[in-house]
Amino acid sequence: MHQRTSPEKPQVSVIIPARNEARGIQSILPRIRKVLKDTGRSHEIIVVDDGSTDGSADTAWKAGATVLCHPYNIGNGAAVKTGIRNARGALLVMLDADGQHPPEEIPALLDLLETYHMAVGARTSGSESSLHRNLANRFYNRFASYVCGRKIDDLTSGFRAIRAGVAKEFISLLPNTFSYPTTITLATVRSGYSLTYLPIKSPQRVEGTRSNIRLFRDGVRFLLIIFKITTLFSPLKIFLPASALTFLAGLGYGLFKIFVLHGRYGPTSQMLMVFAVLIFLIGLVSEQIAQLRFDRSIPFAGERNRRHTDLEKQREPGDDTPRPEGHELPLISGWPKK
Repeated sequence: MHQRTSPEKPQVSVIIPARNEARGIQSILPRIRKVLKDTGRSHEIIVVDDGSTDGSADTAWKAGATVLCHPYNIGNGAAVKTGIRNARGALLVMLDADGQHPPEEIPALLDLLETYHMAVGARTSGSESSLHRNLANRFYNRFASYVCGRKIDDLTSGFRAIRAGVAKEFISLLPNTFSYPTTITLATVRSGYSLTYLPIKSPQRVEGTRSNIRLFRDGVRFLLIIFKITTLFSPLKIFLPASALTFLAGLGYGLFKIFVLHGRYGPTSQMLMVFAVLIFLIGLVSEQIAQLRFDRSIPFAGERNRRHTDLEKQREPGDDTPRPEGHELPLISGWPKK
């Protein structure tokens, strides 16, 4: 970790995951710094270089950012987790380095954190994006809305502001891939924290940068993540519909055999209906287990955050001893280059 230290903790930590985004970093960092300076909030900008080969880390360092380096490409989500672990601010802002997230909207997101635990920049219909990606996002948003029980305007947006305590509570759940926004959104809502959206117009990415997301590969991964988080926080949202469909299939097949084929109500129908009852019971038990896990984890997290705050108050100015949460990223010898 290469950090421009200050004896005072910043109010805001901006986390930017980057892989081969030297041109984007050069363009976006001055805009972020100007915007935050105008708000009067103390801040730090953390760029997490995820195994870049184009000098992204050097560019970020010369632009005045704190730089964390992964020794190789681990993943976009892993870069965000590294940033969260090392962030010192009470409020965190995450955005991409390709210019598709306008830094000028950061103050509005931060203002929303006075009321909400997390604020997300939701891309409007006027944003620059391909048709197939827009259709995929609409599907994800609707499915996530069903899971959460509230409207999700933009499930996959990587432009968000969140209170540091909430982000660190869910850091162990976040995947190492591009689907981290999906996970942290569902986890936040299902845990009873508040979420709001800020409509933004996403411009075209900086010339010379490109998206690392692949529609089919990452689309399937997004769906698996949604199912994973659903079964973790609200299993009946999955098991109940599956049970109902299986039961109706068994009942319908049995009635079809009796009234259309004039046969007997066979064992296939009985097996499907019994299977449906078993699915429901498994879902019910899973729901109870999820609730027990939730009841135990939240008080523990609150006590951990309180203890962490007490320890921070006892720190003397200039004390750079490791904080009790997270682990510092190992330094890469010989960087930055002299």
